[in-house]
Amino acid sequence: MKLNPSFLGIALSSLLAIDLWASKRLGVCAGEGSAWGSARPLMKVIEISGHGVPWLLGTFYGLCQSDSSAAREVLLNLLFALLLDLVLVAVVKGLVKRPRPTHNKMDMFVTISVDKYSFPSGHATRAALVCRFILRHLVLAVPLRVLVVLWALIVSISRVMLGRHNMTDVLFGLLLGYALYSVVEHCWLSPLSAPALFALWSH
Repeated sequence: MKLNPSFLGIALSSLLAIDLWASKRLGVCAGEGSAWGSARPLMKVIEISGHGVPWLLGTFYGLCQSDSSAAREVLLNLLFALLLDLVLVAVVKGLVKRPRPTHNKMDMFVTISVDKYSFPSGHATRAALVCRFILRHLVLAVPLRVLVVLWALIVSISRVMLGRHNMTDVLFGLLLGYALYSVVEHCWLSPLSAPALFALWSH
């Protein structure tokens, strides 16, 4: 069975229209005068918790302070994952060039040129990537594991609530981050595969 190209175009246009409409309705913290405008400061704190800069700085600091070779291996791969995420998201944003939602306020925390584009959500990719990484490589009690998953979901949802992204930006970002972790695992850096790199961090 072949689908009519015009039908596909209409279907995609309809889905895009629904995405834009629903995203605007869900942007309840997009401004101080929005339905949940009073929660906007809290949403911006959540926004920072998923931003690349704190994660990069924290991981780098941990690398510099760690005395354990096992911990350094995990942190070095987390740093690799975060850098790979930044590059990939920037490339996709530059290629797709989807504008931010019209109701978004450009008051985001530490932005670069491609951050004027919306697709995909870098916060969502990072949240999914970091969530999988932590659950795989840190030994955590069940309540903490649940909190990590909730954090990733809340960061992703906050992107739509703040008006930063449309829903499809976030959904694709989550899928991309989830898949990106598999790439990191496949390319896992170890003292055997990258001895020169690990030598830089040896004390």
